[in-house]
Amino acid sequence: MGTLFHKIAAITGGSSGIGLAITKKFEKESAKVAVLGRDPNKLEQVSKETKDALVFQGDVCKIADLDHFYQTIYKEFGKLDILVANAGIAQSRHLQEVDEQFFDDIVNTNYKGVYFSVQRALPFLNPGASIILISSAAAHIGWPNHSVYSSAKAAVSYLARSFSVDLISEGIRVNAISPGFVDTPIFDTVKATDPNRLGYIQDNLIPVKRFAKAEEIAEAALFLASPQSAYLVGADLVIDGGLSAVFRASQ
Repeated sequence: MGTLFHKIAAITGGSSGIGLAITKKFEKESAKVAVLGRDPNKLEQVSKETKDALVFQGDVCKIADLDHFYQTIYKEFGKLDILVANAGIAQSRHLQEVDEQFFDDIVNTNYKGVYFSVQRALPFLNPGASIILISSAAAHIGWPNHSVYSSAKAAVSYLARSFSVDLISEGIRVNAISPGFVDTPIFDTVKATDPNRLGYIQDNLIPVKRFAKAEEIAEAALFLASPQSAYLVGADLVIDGGLSAVFRASQ
């Protein structure tokens, strides 16, 4: 029996990167896990790499998809104990080059998607449930060409506080995680086209001199999902190897 024995968890964006690592960690800790993702090929791979995870193709920007996701989980497993709102996209563009479509794509997935992932789950949450929002260290520092992404993630970080106020009377805890640079497939293109760029970031910007492993972020999610974090409410755990704290302080 693992830490999450008898617990039921839903993870959006759980088919790759940090979301997949959390999916595997929760399942290893004996939770029943359901995953929502957009890419059918990645979802098929999740089915192969996990034991019993339920997979659903859908988009967090579409409320109908979220409703179907939660309704099906309820029919299969029952009410949720854990929700991880992880789905998000990362793109960069200078302020002068941002157009309406770019803005809407980032904000709809990273902010609207998180907001309604939580709202539509509320009827399906058990009292005492834990909600975990995946933000970004980019919400805590000024980063070139990331004005839209960073501000959307800053909104997610603040939702941990706002949602907590609304839900604390029901015993539902809401917290956020803000990862820094994590070694996930999102950097595969950069590795192939400009590997020196990642080396520069690692050696010059990250105080611990390495990218995080997705599994390290999953460990933090496990902590927030478990009774060990029962007194933690409205927090935002910045896990970035010191990038936003130590590095800035040293400048």
